[in-house]
Amino acid sequence: MKRTYAADLTLLFVVFIWGATFVMVQNAISFLAPFTFNAVRFLLAFILLSAWYLLFGRGSKPVWTRDLVTDGCKIGIWLFLGYAFQTVGLLTTTPSKAGFITGLSVVLVPLFSMMLLKQKPSKNALIGVSAATTGLYLMTVVESSTLTRGDFYVFLCAISFALHIIMTAKFASKHPSLPLTMVQILTVALLSAVSGVIFNENTSVIFNAEVMLRTEVWIALTVTSVLATAFAFLAQTYFQAFTSATRVALIFAMEPVFAAITSYFWVNERLTAAAIIGCLFIFAGMIFAELPSKPKSKKNTVLSNEI
Repeated sequence: MKRTYAADLTLLFVVFIWGATFVMVQNAISFLAPFTFNAVRFLLAFILLSAWYLLFGRGSKPVWTRDLVTDGCKIGIWLFLGYAFQTVGLLTTTPSKAGFITGLSVVLVPLFSMMLLKQKPSKNALIGVSAATTGLYLMTVVESSTLTRGDFYVFLCAISFALHIIMTAKFASKHPSLPLTMVQILTVALLSAVSGVIFNENTSVIFNAEVMLRTEVWIALTVTSVLATAFAFLAQTYFQAFTSATRVALIFAMEPVFAAITSYFWVNERLTAAAIIGCLFIFAGMIFAELPSKPKSKKNTVLSNEI
């Protein structure tokens, strides 16, 4: 029981970090271009995970197979697209809106599971999609008046994260978690660096101490690389074994709530009445989509924990 509580609290802390980083990233990309920021963030996270692997993760069996690298790259591409769209979207949308729109990935997963994995979504999932879509409309159209380009990019981010979850479900059981995560993160770092060059970002700024040592930049890079990436992936991989899949999904649905709360306290962002109602619809939709249609038996609960 104690391990279950520890797992829930740790995952809740991870989700709080993810929600809080919307404000940090938005502040940091005022000085460091989006793709360059992601390249540095994920490279730092890869170095940390590599050090962890060298110290604690090596086993007697070889794990670095061609299939592992290929599958890790496939997952990493969707992870890259998710973070790329999210970071670019934050240039022209607010942290709280970005948090809630990104949270739609939790609702989109059942739809993509049906299309790609041939898994039919439950009635609750369909109701959740309807509620979340209504909430998105209220947040971005009614009263808040404009659907910005940033909102569209963040919606593409939600799609990418949903597909990342699907690809992870497809490949994770075939390979050790830590090496697979390392390949994903390195893929994101390399693709971000290449994108920075392609889109003519000033990548040389990473060698500019005046920029890199700015409080907004180094704090954002430290929190996102150490906590929101390296620690978050390891924590999720380890602690999910001690709690149920449904509880994990409900905990992850708190990310947009934390994004709105931190945005309110840190940058004094105010949401309109329609936007608040929209937030509640999206939050309700995300939770409803993950509720089981029928009570699970004891046997099924054990199976979900093992998965």
